[in-house]
Amino acid sequence: RSRQRAGSLAERRRSLLNFALLVAAYIVYLLTGAWIFSAIELPYERELRLELLDARRDFLGNNTCVSDARLEELLARALEANNYGVSVLRNDDSDNWNFVSSLFFSSTVLTTTGYGHTVPLSDGGKAFCIFYSLFGIPVTLFFLSVAVQRIMVLVTRRPISYLHRRWAMSKSKLAAIHATCLAIVTASLFILVPAWVFTSLESDWDFLESLYFCFMSLTTIGLGDYVPGQTHTQDSPHPQLYRLAITLYLLLGLVCVLVVLETCCELPQMKRLARRFNHENVRELDSETANIIDLDHTGGRLSDHSDPQAASLRQDKSAPYTPVPGSAVNGNLR
Repeated sequence: RSRQRAGSLAERRRSLLNFALLVAAYIVYLLTGAWIFSAIELPYERELRLELLDARRDFLGNNTCVSDARLEELLARALEANNYGVSVLRNDDSDNWNFVSSLFFSSTVLTTTGYGHTVPLSDGGKAFCIFYSLFGIPVTLFFLSVAVQRIMVLVTRRPISYLHRRWAMSKSKLAAIHATCLAIVTASLFILVPAWVFTSLESDWDFLESLYFCFMSLTTIGLGDYVPGQTHTQDSPHPQLYRLAITLYLLLGLVCVLVVLETCCELPQMKRLARRFNHENVRELDSETANIIDLDHTGGRLSDHSDPQAASLRQDKSAPYTPVPGSAVNGNLR
């Protein structure tokens, strides 16, 4: 018993050390990203600021009747309105709060994407947004969880079980291959193909910008610097239908991305990796995953927990061995 306690204590210390290293690696990754973003974007920001200052100086020089203070006031008001989704440009007269646009806004709020291009203007709208999100976001998370689990049965668990019986291949290898193929198909159907479509529909977007929008949206990052429909709606005969199609695409794409993430999280390799950082997670592993991990470590030998026939033979060594009929074996395989 003392050896068992000592082994358990050593395992906990090892998992604690691994977790500390994981936290340190994440902090390093975060700081590295900040340094790279600063190195890439800061020169462009400074260049853009100088261009704006030059444009402002030229405007004041060519329009001496306009004072610097009045221009400052106008620009501040225009930027404030733009932050609320209202533009002062003459060619932008679309409503941000018609029914379809409000539906698009509701979907971005409930999925926590939050582009930020349209925000409530009134105090009543802000109060209702808080109340609406307070109940809507947990309900949305519950809905997505239920939907993902039902889809997982059809696209992940059943195919892996079928191929495992069909090909007699290790479930851990099958799960890894399946997750890779599922990720490739999802990325193609919900990121690459839509990016090509947005490139054709949005006149101001190239393929990289469209790809950037699709990825940022389906990962619920939603920075809001690119929002579809702002340029397309001016030439489209059905702008509301276009905005509705985008809403459906975002919801369906989010569900598919969550299915891929859940499939990857259920990989035996991922759960084995998680054990290195949390000793208590060993108890939370389901029996099937534990058996798969044991099979990978022992090279395919069956454990007593996964083989009831072997356990029964060990319990009754005096019983003579009786071969199982071929029909029974075939029936079990079916």
